[in-house]
Amino acid sequence: MAEGLFIHHVKQAGLEDQFHIDSSGTGGWHAGERADSRMLETAQKHGVHLPSRARKVRASDFEEFDYILPMDHSNKRDLEDLQRQYGGKAQVILMRDFDELGKGEAVPDPYYGGRQGFDHVYEMLDRSTANFLDWVRRENGF
Repeated sequence: MAEGLFIHHVKQAGLEDQFHIDSSGTGGWHAGERADSRMLETAQKHGVHLPSRARKVRASDFEEFDYILPMDHSNKRDLEDLQRQYGGKAQVILMRDFDELGKGEAVPDPYYGGRQGFDHVYEMLDRSTANFLDWVRRENGF
């Protein structure tokens, strides 16, 4: 959802040529799969396309990307550990550090709850990705 929302905000701002956007996970157990059907439905309800299939983070991601935004503290620690191994320039920043209503908090996993959990996650990721785009634009002067 975060990837799709960020792509959505970037397109709305007319900045597609300024970004290379992708998503991955620290585990590979869902590699090749699309997003959960409830997540796809939630995104579609809001006019957001979720294009990607799951993949596991690669060593090259830490050099290829400027920013890597984990959803929770455990994944942030795992990514920081991997970056110590692999090196790279990417800044690893918790996604909700860009959410004024939940700075420093984790994005909850909606998969084991009801549909309202997907709406809740959508709302926090919408705020977070919009604010992240604003921050990147300020940081990079565009």
